[in-house]
Amino acid sequence: MDWSGGRRSDNIEDRRGMRLSTGIVGGGLGTIVIVIIGLLLGVDPGALINSGGYETDTAAVQPSSPADDAAKDFVSAVVGFTEDTWSEIFREGGGSYRPPKLVLYTGAVESACGFGQAAMGPFYCPPDEKVYLDLAFFQELRDRFQAPGEFAEAYVIAHEVGHHVQNLLHISQQVSAFQQRSSQKQANQASVRLELQADCLAGVWANRTERSQRAQAKRFLGAGDIEGALRAASQIGDDKLQMESRGYVVPESFTHGSAEQRMRWFKQGFQTGTVEGCNTFN
Repeated sequence: MDWSGGRRSDNIEDRRGMRLSTGIVGGGLGTIVIVIIGLLLGVDPGALINSGGYETDTAAVQPSSPADDAAKDFVSAVVGFTEDTWSEIFREGGGSYRPPKLVLYTGAVESACGFGQAAMGPFYCPPDEKVYLDLAFFQELRDRFQAPGEFAEAYVIAHEVGHHVQNLLHISQQVSAFQQRSSQKQANQASVRLELQADCLAGVWANRTERSQRAQAKRFLGAGDIEGALRAASQIGDDKLQMESRGYVVPESFTHGSAEQRMRWFKQGFQTGTVEGCNTFN
């Protein structure tokens, strides 16, 4: 992946090193989010909920290291590519793209969706239109999930931006309304379809960004990049995560899709390069 010549996004909010005071004790939406994502990732929700003790102290922000600065530069470039590509796609459809903010944080973070922690992995919060990312997840992607490579990391960001696209297209709101009047099983199935569509939209982004860069006689994707993204998609499939955490798989409880589904829909988006090709609800 050649990202060095990419435009850096200004929509990066750096909260790394800040400590939070209220943790997650007390329940509410933040607790619900933690429990659901904690179970998905094989993390004890109780440990997350009871691990408060953070203190808000902006003076506690630690100076960044060269490695941190390089990681932030990479993220800024990837977000810049998502902004340019989705702006073009929306413009072709007669609309305009409103980019999300990407929040970098360390350990724990407060969002309009509640408190989040690094163990949850990256997430998108529709009410504040922000993507939240602890850069430590990239190390986990390499070590725990055995999915190294910069494009695997870019895929993770593109997936979360895909949720923002769904929000702008009002798909997320329709799914949420359906889930509120549905059984738990139906709600989980709708969640799976929403997540698989975000994977597909990440594939659309990869396709269109590659085409745009080639049109400018530039390189974007390199050998093995797509395979790296597919490996990441596979390793964070519900079946893989449940087997790792529980030792068995419960398909009825899937919320993101199986490894095979996640790979298949990313490939669908990459091969078609169109939002219309990402109708996971049909």
